[in-house]
Amino acid sequence: MDRNQAGRRIKELKNELEYHSDRYYNQDDPEISDHEYDMKMQELKKLEKEYPELIAADSPTQKVGGTAKREAGVLVAHNVPMLSLQDVFSREEVETFVEEMQQQLENPEFVVEYKIDGLSMALRYDQGELVLALTRGDGVSFGEDVTANAKVIPDVRKKLKEPVDYLEIRGEVYMKNADFTRVNEMQELNGKKSFANPRNCAAGTLRQLDSKVTKERGLSMFVFNIQQIRGMELQTHTQGYEYLKKNKIPVIDGYRVCRTKQEVWDAISAIGENRGNLGYDIDGAVVKINSLADREKLGATSKVPRWAVAYKYPPEEKETTLLDIELSVGRTGRITPTAIFEPVRLCGTSVSRATLHNQDFIDELDIRIGDRILVYKSGEIIPKVRRVLKEKRPQGAVPYHLPETCPVCGAKAQREKDTADIKCTSPNCPAQLERHIINFVGRDAMDIKGFGTVYIEELVRLGYLHDIADIYTLREHREELIAQGIIGKEKNTDKLLDSIEKSKENDASRLLTGFGIPNVGKAAAKAILREFRSIDALMEADGEALQGVNDIGEVSAGCILEFFAKKENQQIVERMRSCGVNMECKEQQAGSKFQDMTFVITGTLPTLGRKEAAALIEAQGGKVSGSVSKKTSAVLAGENAGSKLAKAQELGVRVISEEELLELLGSE
Repeated sequence: MDRNQAGRRIKELKNELEYHSDRYYNQDDPEISDHEYDMKMQELKKLEKEYPELIAADSPTQKVGGTAKREAGVLVAHNVPMLSLQDVFSREEVETFVEEMQQQLENPEFVVEYKIDGLSMALRYDQGELVLALTRGDGVSFGEDVTANAKVIPDVRKKLKEPVDYLEIRGEVYMKNADFTRVNEMQELNGKKSFANPRNCAAGTLRQLDSKVTKERGLSMFVFNIQQIRGMELQTHTQGYEYLKKNKIPVIDGYRVCRTKQEVWDAISAIGENRGNLGYDIDGAVVKINSLADREKLGATSKVPRWAVAYKYPPEEKETTLLDIELSVGRTGRITPTAIFEPVRLCGTSVSRATLHNQDFIDELDIRIGDRILVYKSGEIIPKVRRVLKEKRPQGAVPYHLPETCPVCGAKAQREKDTADIKCTSPNCPAQLERHIINFVGRDAMDIKGFGTVYIEELVRLGYLHDIADIYTLREHREELIAQGIIGKEKNTDKLLDSIEKSKENDASRLLTGFGIPNVGKAAAKAILREFRSIDALMEADGEALQGVNDIGEVSAGCILEFFAKKENQQIVERMRSCGVNMECKEQQAGSKFQDMTFVITGTLPTLGRKEAAALIEAQGGKVSGSVSKKTSAVLAGENAGSKLAKAQELGVRVISEEELLELLGSE
């Protein structure tokens, strides 16, 4: 790679890392795994080392943390910077750090301890009284005041048993696995989005504006450093831990004092072997100098202290036993095999299931019930089977083949031509109905809050739901539903019935999405209804008219025609109409300023939310896409625009600001 190529790649990496850093630190909603982020950062560091003249002052390698968000709390100046740690990924790098410390210091001691996967918080005590809690923020200048929320965390001491004049400590706020599971169960019961992992949940919870929510969810904290102390002399990090323990302040578990690089590596290995047995997540091990005087001598760069490194473990893989292969039937009749295995903990959650996709995937892995398998999480989110440990295969294990009949209704199952899919051939299969209803009530369709899968399965089983139109007749059975406790007591039942009633007012595009017509998703449904304005007009449309809609091709048009040609679907529409379900497009007739134009929205806009900006564009005939290509007409970019902005610049796509968008629309 020459200098020009390196410059372009550095710019790409800088934009990507800024975008993903914002998602992680400021939005608590990462799109990539920690490992993927670390690898991008390592690539950037390597290029900057090779071409130091290309290092920019605002490079992610020169910055700490995210930004302090004013809406999350009052901004507070840091007394002591809350720096990040230098990451290392190999034994060689760990040993190099130990050797460098031994060269610079006289007989140094090292403390090896868990690196908790949470978010940093500092606590300030004046004469033993807690006076302030603040987040890391940008790590150098400002953090956010989260004192009210900190005070409801049981591990945070409001008053010290053995006070000093002044004390500032830094720790990691995290969520125990049991608390994380409990919170996600509540999210599901309330029809809300589940959190991806404990770290995201902890970060969002600490920044809650309502401390009652923080208290209910249950956060924990480990303290890993004394930042400042007045009124007591400490010589070592471990002496500080002893003082904190006397004050009943939880410090990092299982730390070990070491002197040689072998002892350090043994401690790191021991932590790695034990991390699956902990009640919380760790994402590495920290190696730090024990002597506080030595730390002072070594100092820090603008980004990291020179006296510590964080060893990051490789992505987790766990060995387990395949107990069974469970079959499920989707709303289109597709039969999906799922591996059921002995539970293992991966990336903070207990995992016991992973999709096996189809027969071709099963054949490729040669996976058999009883096999020992390796499982992992793709992107640290989706459980997957990596491979079969064939050397540990039990005797008598036989190849697995999907059945020739539907596992739910017993109808014939057959493989679709030119695909790997095997489908149930019966249109009356109850499993298809359940999935169809789940899609219909989902967030992208009719968005009927609180209508969980368990309720749907029970209502189908008891004969209350035979199709999606029956949802709007449930109020007629209110007393029976309450008496049987299917949805709960009176309050819960009425809450769901009210939510169903409210959904009748939705725009017709949501109804069209809910029909579950193949190749007609949320975006296509909006485009179709902007053109035809009502379900009635759509039902009368021919193939040519349908293909006149932007991005609706012959296949999609054929699926729409086939759906509305079926008598049972026509009857469902009529029954919904008689129940008062809206069939009209509420969106104002689309203008034509952005006709045949495609926009991508990225970053944080000054005044508009992304959904609001998308609505303005779509109201003028434009389309909003999630990815940048040569066909993109313009990219609407705000702060921290990231990789999509970089892609637009690379392709020469026009980039506009919110102000320019409003000017194009003729707004003030």
